[in-house]
Amino acid sequence: MGNLAEELKINPRLETDRIVAFLQRQVLRVMRRRGVVVGISGGIDSSVVLALLARAFDVQKIAALILPEKESDPASEDLARAVASHFGVEPILEDLTDALEGLGCYARRDAAIRRVFPAFDPQLGYRTRIVLPGDLLERGTLNVFSLVLVDPDGRETRKRLLPKELQEITAASNFKQRMRMAMLYHHAELRHFAVIGTANRDEHDLGFFVKYGDGGADLQPIAHLFKTQVYQMADYLGVPETIQRRTPSTDTYSGGGSQQEFFFRVPFDILDTVWLGLERAFSLEAIAEALDLTPEQVGRVTADIHRKQKTTAYLRMPVAKLDAPTKARAEDD
Repeated sequence: MGNLAEELKINPRLETDRIVAFLQRQVLRVMRRRGVVVGISGGIDSSVVLALLARAFDVQKIAALILPEKESDPASEDLARAVASHFGVEPILEDLTDALEGLGCYARRDAAIRRVFPAFDPQLGYRTRIVLPGDLLERGTLNVFSLVLVDPDGRETRKRLLPKELQEITAASNFKQRMRMAMLYHHAELRHFAVIGTANRDEHDLGFFVKYGDGGADLQPIAHLFKTQVYQMADYLGVPETIQRRTPSTDTYSGGGSQQEFFFRVPFDILDTVWLGLERAFSLEAIAEALDLTPEQVGRVTADIHRKQKTTAYLRMPVAKLDAPTKARAEDD
């Protein structure tokens, strides 16, 4: 990938020192918290954040929460326990199934799914996931979501989602991230700790998070790092190889699915290189040459980046509020 690939490389040792100092300063001096709470999933991002926290604080000052529910991949809990043990942290398990049942997460979502696939029945082994078109490099398709039904024999059927069903399924499913956030803050308030987010730059800047869900945190220590740079940090920090090799997943839908399939649409090495090339004012031709793609393919990735940034901008907006009220005048009386 030439010089552009070199631009994506960071100095993990110096970056670790910088992030550790940032964590210590913000948590202990600015926020005046005693320690930190983080949700761990066995994924690369939360594992890197846990590794950084273990360098910044005594392990007794780290509350690492595993937050499964009935549709979570069992491997997530196993890997989360493994990475916690690897960094000397005792994890805390909080199963969110009952809370999600009480909120109607599954019932609300399933009612919308059955309008698309009447045969859907989780009790019979049916599973679902949401996907975007996976052919962005081949043609300029828009971000139109489809629902994939996986039957008990593993056969898959795909149907395009209309806005009403997509919104209902998404709104109900987002209870999962918001309940995780609520549990993280429960444990933070118990201990007078700060909540640490795990979003990387691809997720934060393109809107791959739930507002007041996994986007709810007191600070985000890796939100400035591209996903490929998070992997560089993982290698330096000694994150277990099983986690480094694991395909990034949303772990939200019973039918599984990768982050690329659900949202990003292209591999992270392509996405990050194109994105950085845009920021460094490289031409489409230069980026294409670095990636062995055509300018047209790079153009499609570029358009998708801009589209996602624009449509998810509201997720990153601060809470809107007015300034001081208008001062009364004598003639108003």
